[in-house]
Amino acid sequence: MINKPKMQQYLSPLVRDIPPSGIRKFFDLVSSSKDIISLGVGEPDFITPWHVREASFYSLERGKTQYTPNAGLYELREEIAHYLYNGYHVSYEPKDEIIVTVGGSEAIDLALRALITPGDEILIPEPCYVSYSPIASIGGGVPVGIETFAKDRFKLTAESLKAKISPRSKVLVLCYPSNPTGGIMTYEDWLPIVKLVEENDLIVISDEIYAELTYGQKHVSFASMPGMRDRTILVSGFSKAFAMTGWRMGYACGHPDLIQAMLKIHQYTVMCAPVMGQVAALEALRHGMEEKDRMVESYNQRRRLVVHGFREIGLDCHEPEGAFYAFPSIQSTGLSSEEFAERLLKEARVAAVPGNVFGLGGEGFVRCSYATSVSQLNEALNRIGSFYEKLKR
Repeated sequence: MINKPKMQQYLSPLVRDIPPSGIRKFFDLVSSSKDIISLGVGEPDFITPWHVREASFYSLERGKTQYTPNAGLYELREEIAHYLYNGYHVSYEPKDEIIVTVGGSEAIDLALRALITPGDEILIPEPCYVSYSPIASIGGGVPVGIETFAKDRFKLTAESLKAKISPRSKVLVLCYPSNPTGGIMTYEDWLPIVKLVEENDLIVISDEIYAELTYGQKHVSFASMPGMRDRTILVSGFSKAFAMTGWRMGYACGHPDLIQAMLKIHQYTVMCAPVMGQVAALEALRHGMEEKDRMVESYNQRRRLVVHGFREIGLDCHEPEGAFYAFPSIQSTGLSSEEFAERLLKEARVAAVPGNVFGLGGEGFVRCSYATSVSQLNEALNRIGSFYEKLKR
């Protein structure tokens, strides 16, 4: 009789012990069920504009199916440089300070792997995107969460950052506008953070994927702050603002030494981002701003609808100033975030993501994406309202 090997014993303990994404768990439940309104996954309900898709089709018709340079099409890197300079007042050289990646997620992974020496502490304001801590751990780093609070509109404060800095601190990961809270940082908010970054010789990874999605105040790139350009790896992409999630197109910009280190890893792993997606991204930057602006205005209308709706129901909800998420408090129900989300899904057929999966400060909240139709949002709010009334009884 042949003994079957126990495959778990072959796995890296780091990988084995990382929990699966809490977001994907709810996404999988929704995809296998009917009559569920999903406010879970952060994906625009808009389809990529036709002219962007057409540019990709045309490139295929012309036989453009080969590898591109590892760092991406030069003309795309040029366009990214123009876009960042004109929109956010930060300047990069296309030749050796920009790399095109397979989504912003690959850029974050490359940046952390290029920077981490085992044992380095990676400072991460939370609640935050669920991937930062696992990627840091896989790279041998030690994630250190920094809790942010609704009373501060989920901004990172100098006091909370300073309290977590140690001699082993090396990298600060930022994500503003914030997923999941919708919080933003202004120029004035950044100033004391800049001082601490300089004093403690930190490198910053600034995930600015939601930069275009702000309401009332324009996004301030951390890389544009005095003295921060060379200390910052700016990460962004096309998924959110240009409705291109499935294209998996992102980029990273920074000091040549940092970008070239990331490029080494990129060369040996994915080689280059898909040429069809790069052509589409180029078209989006050159001719897609009007559609982008219309999508942002639509999100703004939905944002107001959802925040007002939660407050009318009786759930406290701070006003998100960026991204496309509301982060209402469910503490008044007496349920944990997991319990609330699971019962909401089962009893009201509405999917939201429990706030605890986003780290410190997330317990007692749920994340609700308003990147879906107004009719769906209204129906979701009606169902949540009925569910909340049932809980109160």
